[in-house]
Amino acid sequence: MRVEPPRSEARHDAVAAYYEEKTERILRRYGPGPRVHFHVGLVDDVPPPGEPEPLVRERVHASQEALLAELARAVGRFPDGGDVLDVGCGLGGGALYWASAHRAWVTAVTNVPSHVELVRTFAEIEGVGARVKPMHCDALAVPGRACFDAVVAVESSSYLPRAEWFRRVRALLRPGGVLAIADCFLGRPELAAPFDRYWRTRIGAVDEYLSAAHAAGLELEVRDDVSGRAVGFWSLTLELLAHERYSTPGQPPSRVLARSESRREHLRLQQALMDGGLEYGLLVLRRED
Repeated sequence: MRVEPPRSEARHDAVAAYYEEKTERILRRYGPGPRVHFHVGLVDDVPPPGEPEPLVRERVHASQEALLAELARAVGRFPDGGDVLDVGCGLGGGALYWASAHRAWVTAVTNVPSHVELVRTFAEIEGVGARVKPMHCDALAVPGRACFDAVVAVESSSYLPRAEWFRRVRALLRPGGVLAIADCFLGRPELAAPFDRYWRTRIGAVDEYLSAAHAAGLELEVRDDVSGRAVGFWSLTLELLAHERYSTPGQPPSRVLARSESRREHLRLQQALMDGGLEYGLLVLRRED
């Protein structure tokens, strides 16, 4: 089990700056919205290379929404019409999904200041402005007690100190409430450093999560390994990277280098999901009392 590093404001600010800098690229690749997702999708049928770029983008978006639908199914009875906290909401795609598909009242938390207004704008376009409340806030400092029926964390838990965060989640959940996590988990220790360095995370093994969750008073209900279905997502994103390379010639060397690094890391992650070095999984944990 890896020991979590101490939490630091400098690191918190660095992660926020990382996503602030990536905002325009996220919008170009996964936009235009209003539901803009920046996370893995689930793919059951990968098309052959060479599909037109608009169709690849449609497949990527559909796969990302399929992940959210699968997470809702893992919960069993998602609290339709309930109060939901979306931790690390990004540009709000998930928050809009819960508000639209499940009539939830969503508090969407982000550590990137500029994303608050983007989420608010996208929610208005989607027609769920009254149901989505974006908030610039540290995930460990969300105010309230026993005020949410569900807390959802799609690829945000790997940025957080698990023990401290699980204790805060338990305090925020109403009795019987659920924590639903979709994230990448560590399979082999030697992959932690390169993964954390590129994605700015603090990845952990499933056993570490479950130990910390149990200590905080959250009990496991579902563990679902969907790595096989996540592999295809990276094939789609690699196809998108190829389209971007050919559609935007003459870019500065720094951008070419960044795209090359992105392709290398996408391939590394895809291989690790196939050979067990990493696991993409869904966890559902419940506060019982």
